[in-house]
Amino acid sequence: MNAIAQSASTRPAHIIRNDAEAIATAHSVAEILAKEAAVRDSERRLPRDEIDVFSQSGLWAITVPADYGGAAVSFVTLTEVIKIISVADPSLGQLPQNHLGIVDVLSQVGTDAQKERFFAEVLAGKRFGNGFSERGTRNVLDLKTRLRADGDGYRLNGTKFYSTGALFAHWVPILALDDEDRGVLAFLPSDAPGLSVVDDWSGFGQRTTASGTIKLDQVHVPPESVIAAYAAYDRPTCNGPVSQIIQAAIDAGIARAALDDTLAFVRKRSRAWVDSGVERAADDPLTIREVGDLAIRHHAAEALLEKAAQVIDALPDTPSAADIARASVAVAQAKVLTTEAALRAGEKLFELAGTQSVLSEHNYDRHWRNARTHTLHDPVRWKYHLIGNYVLNGVEPPRHAWN
Repeated sequence: MNAIAQSASTRPAHIIRNDAEAIATAHSVAEILAKEAAVRDSERRLPRDEIDVFSQSGLWAITVPADYGGAAVSFVTLTEVIKIISVADPSLGQLPQNHLGIVDVLSQVGTDAQKERFFAEVLAGKRFGNGFSERGTRNVLDLKTRLRADGDGYRLNGTKFYSTGALFAHWVPILALDDEDRGVLAFLPSDAPGLSVVDDWSGFGQRTTASGTIKLDQVHVPPESVIAAYAAYDRPTCNGPVSQIIQAAIDAGIARAALDDTLAFVRKRSRAWVDSGVERAADDPLTIREVGDLAIRHHAAEALLEKAAQVIDALPDTPSAADIARASVAVAQAKVLTTEAALRAGEKLFELAGTQSVLSEHNYDRHWRNARTHTLHDPVRWKYHLIGNYVLNGVEPPRHAWN
């Protein structure tokens, strides 16, 4: 463990107090996380030291409500923080994604005692992983994992996959169906008997998220560790838009990283095309045109991302179904552009930078691999449908974590 990570893991977590401090901290942490990010991807070296630096900085606690000691930063600030970190290393940018969604679920439907308990854990630097999705089911909401009443508590059985962050977590919230077939979250300490987290993630992108398998075998869960997650969608809450805007911010960071590497390579290393009549690749008029196109698309994506965050920030304390629909559509619009900007920037890098850029020593293919992998989380084609159906037919999007 390096000295910075050693210091981060042994001291109390820092508590960030306001939006400005959150942004400043994100820039400082990103400088650390960017070091060897390409090597970590190439070697699939899990970022155990780096995640300690990240969470101990206080950035994982910036959405804790002020009544419980947190900064309760705006969603404009939250998306900027995630974007800054994702430019440095999008795998690390993705790791708090579900943690932050769970903090929001606690805010929406947790009991006072649960909020006191788990928000204190977050402020102390504890990390939530996730055990939400499963393989081999009809869709993401078709769950086989069950939480059954058993004596003075419950027993939890099942298998999860795409468990981003679980391998690095202190708490692993598991989404399961209770005896009434309602979706609940069971919070398990990472060392709970019967819980095992398997590092079998083999995706070609987001390689160091360790988004592998969770196995649950007769895990005991006390009643106070069960959150009524279904209540976050039985009534209008912002949990869906919040979950989705974090996804969009990660993709915006990937796009920015790919564009930055494109600009640096073209300026310093690429050769001008023989018929261009110029000495420098950066003076090639066709290259200049393509860079302009990338910049426009990226700026448009970032503008819609900020606008969507502003829509969430403007929601009333008790939003209506119409309020949440409007926020979901705003976030979906941003998600469309951040997806396309990330994929396009990752692909265009090689066309504009030239053959030298494909050498493995640069590992530039990680940008496209990360974009292609992360943007599969929820298909952008359904964002087009969601937006079009709302604009044309006035149909409000279904309320769940993917809208």
